[in-house]
Amino acid sequence: MGIFSFVKDGVNELAIARPDACKGDIIYKHPDQTIPMKAQLTVDADELALFFRDGKFMGQFPAGRHTLDTGNIPFLGQLVDKFTGGNVFIAEVFWVNTREMTSIKFGGQIGKVRDAQSGLLASLMVHGTFSARVIDPPKLVLGMVGMQKSEGNAFLQWFRQQVLKTIKDDIAELCVKKKWPLTDVTSGAYTEEIELEAIDGIRTHVESYGVEIVRFGDFHIAMSEKDEERLNNFYEKASYINMAGGLQGYQQMAQADMMVSAGEGMAKGGGTGGGMMEGAGLGMGMAMAGQMANSFQNPGGQQQQGQQAPEPNTPPSGMNANMVTCGGCNANVPQGKFCAECGNTLAVAGPKFCSNCGIAAEGKFCSGCGTPAP
Repeated sequence: MGIFSFVKDGVNELAIARPDACKGDIIYKHPDQTIPMKAQLTVDADELALFFRDGKFMGQFPAGRHTLDTGNIPFLGQLVDKFTGGNVFIAEVFWVNTREMTSIKFGGQIGKVRDAQSGLLASLMVHGTFSARVIDPPKLVLGMVGMQKSEGNAFLQWFRQQVLKTIKDDIAELCVKKKWPLTDVTSGAYTEEIELEAIDGIRTHVESYGVEIVRFGDFHIAMSEKDEERLNNFYEKASYINMAGGLQGYQQMAQADMMVSAGEGMAKGGGTGGGMMEGAGLGMGMAMAGQMANSFQNPGGQQQQGQQAPEPNTPPSGMNANMVTCGGCNANVPQGKFCAECGNTLAVAGPKFCSNCGIAAEGKFCSGCGTPAP
């Protein structure tokens, strides 16, 4: 019970200390409010001993061994019970650990959060550990535990709830403000940022009780397998759309993929067709896919940007108006004295041409150079 007697110089004295079985508790309350004068109080290196009376904090003892005597500890005079002749203190004594307490587990459902990229809702959950430290022991006893008998670390459940509540609010807010994809959040890409935001947010809730959340240990955010699969499928299709240059291109790619799958299905469908049927099925699927790919590369039969359609085989500029049919070979050749295909003299009705400059000569002399017309 933390109370034992020992004999010192022939005098039976009382010693009080925290029992070894309760060393791991953040708060331990001494079970007896009557403490004899000259009792020996033991306080470990990582704790403080607090004295209360009538719900008021009277004083505290640091680490070490202390003899409870009003002669050397002034505030104890306020605890003396005069009805016992001044030989007994009436006080409630608490031992409070001041070391950093690690591996405090927490976890639970965050709820549905909307993915900033896809707009889809996903159910998130979080679990992990955090460490806490008592920075103001009297505040913790008065504000959180009270004067009742403390049952170990039962009050820590309230701090776990505050951690979960703050993380829930911060994750939803950060995902909206920073437009984080939820798949990146669950992969751990933003764990450090979330931890810092959560610790700052928790501080306002717990420091008024004399406790601070120091850091997070294992910290993991997850989503249900069904929601994770939905988001992964969405992003996979979105990447296809991006590669295909738009929704129409993605649809064509999807159709091509469907055709290949259909060909594979035809190849495997009967199970008894052998190699010829298998080859035919795959060949049909690949051919369909090739046609769809060509359609994607050149939708609507239009030329792709940067390519020019071949021009028809037309004669050079200026020759269309001077084409005649050769009487010897019936070839369509430029007007002149001789056929450009067979070499025979062109005997055609039409204008004559100047032997010097080659332009049409309608009169006796060429209108271009004055040479007599043929």
